[in-house]
Amino acid sequence: MRRLSHQIYLTVVGALLLFAVLISAAWMLSPARGEERDLAAGYAATVAELLPPADRPVHELQEAVARLADRLRLDIAVFAADGTRLASAGRRLPAPHQGLAESHWVRPRGHGLAVALRLPDGRFFVARSLHAPARTHRFFLTSLALLAAAVALGAWPLSRRLTGRLERLRQRVEDLGGGKLEARAPIEGRDEVAALARSFNSAAERIEALVMAQRRMLAFASHELRSPLARLSVALEMMAADPALKARARRDLAELDGLIGELLEASRLEAQGARAEAVDLLALVAEEAARSGADVEGVPVVLRGDARLLRRLVRNLLENARRHGAGSAVEARVESDGPGARLSVADRGPGVPESERERIFEPFYRPPGSAESGEGYGLGLALVRQIARAHGGDARCLAREGGGTMFEVLLG
Repeated sequence: MRRLSHQIYLTVVGALLLFAVLISAAWMLSPARGEERDLAAGYAATVAELLPPADRPVHELQEAVARLADRLRLDIAVFAADGTRLASAGRRLPAPHQGLAESHWVRPRGHGLAVALRLPDGRFFVARSLHAPARTHRFFLTSLALLAAAVALGAWPLSRRLTGRLERLRQRVEDLGGGKLEARAPIEGRDEVAALARSFNSAAERIEALVMAQRRMLAFASHELRSPLARLSVALEMMAADPALKARARRDLAELDGLIGELLEASRLEAQGARAEAVDLLALVAEEAARSGADVEGVPVVLRGDARLLRRLVRNLLENARRHGAGSAVEARVESDGPGARLSVADRGPGVPESERERIFEPFYRPPGSAESGEGYGLGLALVRQIARAHGGDARCLAREGGGTMFEVLLG
């Protein structure tokens, strides 16, 4: 993945270098200004005085051109107004541009530039320094390299300053997502990044306050519920008059205690997540099935997960199948599913209507008719799905072929 700082840095450097190249090209290709035209006319008049007039023999012009080329160390050529070459010395130079009646620059083959001076008599004097191309290109390349170095040195701190703050903000977001509710982003500057950091801190404070309030409420609720439950349990031990009433009260107490346990388990899972340890899923399912009398088959699958939470998931599924299976045998199966595992728990009960198969995973939801039976409190399957998703999977309810219900859980 390309880092934002590198993208900003390269964009700034590239834009400035492109600007420098375009300015240089525009300067080199721009038409001559008034001062330059006057200077070129002065040069042309001086050169015309050093050359034989146009009506003199060509060999005199050639001799004069050779002397000038040797003395001034120039490549020189003289052309008639129609572009005919009259005399030359040194490396071959191109004819001036046809259609241009004033002095101008011409580009010979290879490198460098040559100046074409229009003499008063209409001829063109074209000259280029013997060392001009090399010096010109070295100067241009050196200047461009120095400019690139200056831009690079100046742009890097700018890009790092901007993206460094974004990286620190990203780290705080990851800390908050990992459960560090006290994570806050440093506020630097007054721009949009600083405003984003302030918004993040405000949201983090609200999230921390809500989570802490929920934890306190659950802690207080569990304490307040379990204290009277303990007193009721002691009182029931002292009751001997009505065994049936005593047994029913014990069932109610067990249901309340189980409800509190499910609530606390769900809260701990949201706050702390699942631990990662090696778990033999088939062995774990076999242990829980032995307690409830369910049948187990499958292959050993070892996955990374929280053994305590996975045990609760299996126990809830087996208990749900026993409760709603109308006395039919409960069957559990463990299979390998790529890098993870697939667990299925099935029964031959009346089944779950298709319209209810998703809703039964909602907290505190119980299908019609189950509330009257007094069994369950609508948290077991919600916790199953929550644990499955904490282990990188999901849970769903399916119709079993031949009648009944099958719960399928994908893990890891």
